Amino acid sequence: MSGVCSGTAALVTGGASGIGRATAHALAREGAAVLIADLQQAAAEAVVAEITAAGGRAAALTADVTRDAAAMVEATIAAFGAINILVNNAGVFYPIDFLDADFNTWMRAVDVMYHGAFHCSQAAARAMVRQGGGGRIVNISSVNAFLGAVQSSHYNTAKGAIDQLTRCLAVELAPHGILVNGVAPGFVETPMAVVNGINEHETELFKQFYVGQRRIPLARPAEPGEIAEAVVFLASQRCSYITGHTIVVDGGLTATF
Repeated sequence: MSGVCSGTAALVTGGASGIGRATAHALAREGAAVLIADLQQAAAEAVVAEITAAGGRAAALTADVTRDAAAMVEATIAAFGAINILVNNAGVFYPIDFLDADFNTWMRAVDVMYHGAFHCSQAAARAMVRQGGGGRIVNISSVNAFLGAVQSSHYNTAKGAIDQLTRCLAVELAPHGILVNGVAPGFVETPMAVVNGINEHETELFKQFYVGQRRIPLARPAEPGEIAEAVVFLASQRCSYITGHTIVVDGGLTATF
């Protein structure tokens, strides 16, 4: 398949569902060979089947970003001969009250999202440098990185740290031709929108405030594919002079007050 990512090999963490799945599909449509790394083996293999059925190249690996970073990069190289793109997408959310929080439970979000991004970025960047330099790292952040929210101190802190990691890695890896950027979604129609069995986009609060009163100017959550389009641009050679930035894709949410 030809496209803006033709001839590249990509690793997408948390690629079995939501934004990760949409990103894997979008990269494959643009010509990238994609390794989908996820704890959900059957779901990851299903995405591979979808991509290959559409004429793309993909493989799956059951992996945990908190401990398998090197193995994921090695698997990408073994499957496709190189690694040119890393998308740090793996994430978790669970509501937690700060006053009652157990530290280990609180830190799980940081371990998966921030520490996971660190380990995967380091392993991928080392491989990109060994290949002669050049590459793209895209970190999936959130508007929560710069907003406060109840029961979200763990998640928001991790996303804020990811934004700073994006800036620092962009500076440090620039001499090697590696561009590092992020995408910060607002509300997105993914499994993460379902908390304690309730889809927040179907609540009366969301319908009345975010949609009815246009707290989100576009009056709807994003589809995962809309976030994936921003990721693909940042991962492609069309992105040649943007590094160290996080692009907000939120339907105008953070433009309002």
